[in-house]
Order: sequence, then structure tokens, then C-alpha cells
Amino acid sequence: MPRGKLTGVQKAAILFITLGPDASASILKKLPEAEIQKITFEIANMSKIKREVKEEVLKEFVDLNKAKEYILEGGFEYAKNLLSKALGAQRAAEIIEKVSEVTQQYRPFGIARKADANHLLNVIINEHPQTIALILCYLQPEKAAQILSALPEELQSDVAKRIAVMNTTSPIVIEEVEEILEKKLSSVITTDMATIGGVQSLVEILNNVDRGTEKSIMEELDRDVPELAERIRESMFVFEDIITLDNASIQRILREVDTKDLALALKGSSEEVAAVIFSNMSKRAAQTLKEDMEFMGPVRLIDVERAQQSIVGIIRRLDEAGDIVISRGGEDAIII
Repeated sequence: MPRGKLTGVQKAAILFITLGPDASASILKKLPEAEIQKITFEIANMSKIKREVKEEVLKEFVDLNKAKEYILEGGFEYAKNLLSKALGAQRAAEIIEKVSEVTQQYRPFGIARKADANHLLNVIINEHPQTIALILCYLQPEKAAQILSALPEELQSDVAKRIAVMNTTSPIVIEEVEEILEKKLSSVITTDMATIGGVQSLVEILNNVDRGTEKSIMEELDRDVPELAERIRESMFVFEDIITLDNASIQRILREVDTKDLALALKGSSEEVAAVIFSNMSKRAAQTLKEDMEFMGPVRLIDVERAQQSIVGIIRRLDEAGDIVISRGGEDAIII
């Protein structure tokens, strides 16, 4: 049977057949009874399975689990970047889409995600900051940013800190929060232990708020928890985001960057990033840089990451100084 026509249950059955009885038994016993029955029925009714089909199903299983691990570590964009380097952009997008579909299917506060931001703000504004933080973690970053920006200034940094340090939340707590919103949002959803919040959640929200709100929150975090503020800054702009800047900003940045750092950074970047950098240099400078990269030969990943972070530091410094402006929350990027 062609892999593209397999159902989810059939893929699970093939996976368990491929893994063998011992490994399969340890996984099966953790599944709901109804799912076990469906899978065992498929196993019993399967005849010979082609080796390439087994390999494809196993590879999909491994790739999906890698994606889930990367998402837990740093969010969807982080996972997409890592998978793109390992599997290519198209395959990474396919995997992320599958994981996203499953995640959204079981994601609590579904109606809250569909609700008007102003209406939702009126519902939650008088709740405890921890409750607000929990709800914002489940919203689209754009909607969460709109609500965070509309909160009283003294409440903004408190909610932001709670989002950044949040890790796992038990089903009981989620159910309690959902009960608060039940009458107004009709959203009571049960879920397994959910990993939400964290630095990446706050970064995604801050990337969509206006500059004034971001600055106010970051200044407060600098005073209260400087280590956390630094972690957030490091995550707010990554080297690959250079492609989102306008040409004038990139050229301004390149004037500040050490050539050796740039060569190292590009050794570990995507072709798209390299193309953008080369296009903002003179032909002679671009050719020299390419030659420097070839002359380097193999380089250590830690050196590449250190060079990229150094360049990101320069970008942040120029942004804070007002020499360039990184677009946030729908603002236009401006070069001064």
C-alpha cells in the first residue's frame, strides 16, 4: 500500500510491527483502550509490508518526534530552523505543519483564540496576573501582543515575567482557568500535561507589540531579573532573521562586522542568508569573502554560533542606538 494513502492508525500499526513486540508493548499500554483496539485490528489484518514503506513510516515517526522536542526547547520557529538545516526547508515545513495540526487540535482555549481581542481583554483584565499569563500563552502571538499592550503598564511587566518563567502547567490548573472563562467563552477543554510559556512564548509576543511596550517591559525586567532579560534579548533576533531587514540596514550592519566573524557566521547559515549578505556587498568584497570561507575549510559549530551571536549583538546595539530599527508588531523598518 503506498505510504501517501495510509491512515494514521495504519501508520501506527506499521510502526509497531517495525519496532517489534517488546518496544511496541511498552508504548501500546500507555494508549487509550479504543486506540489499542484499532491498532491491533490493523496489525492483525496486515499482510506483507514492503521494506520501503516500513522505512518511510519509521522515518516520519522519528522526524515528528524530533520536531516536538525542538518545539518544546524553543518554539515552532526554532524547530523549523533546526529541521531545515537537517532535512531541507520543504521537508521541515511539512513536518512542522503536521505537528502544528495535532497541537492545535488539542490546544485549550480554542474559543479564546477565535474571540475578539478587545472582548477577551475585558473578560480577563481583572483576573490574577498568573491567570492572564496562562491565557496569553495559548493565544496567537499577535493577539497576545495586542492584549499585553492594552494592559495597565504596572501589570504588563508582571504578566511578562510570569510568561517567561512558566514551564509546565497541570491539567487541573488549566481546567480551573477554563472554568473562569466558561460562561463567557464556552471553553472547557481537558488536556494532558502541557508545556507552555517560557522565554520563547514571551519573545513571540514581544516581537508583535509596539516598541514602547517592549521597551517598558524590558526595562522592568532589566531591573528585576537581568539574567532573564538577557536571555530574552538573545532570543528576540537570531542571525537568520537578517533576511527580514532592508538593504540599507544590512549595509549599515556590515560596516560594523569583523570579516572573520562574517565568514564564520555564513559557514553555518542558509543559502538564503548568504545570498542576502553577498547582494549587499560589492562584487569584489563578496568574492573575497567567499574565498575566505573556502580557505577556512571545516569549522566547529561552536565557533560558528559564537560568530553569529557576535553579529546579532552588533545588530541589537545598532537597533538600541537608533541607527537601524527592527520591524516589530507591524511597524515599518526605518533606517536613520
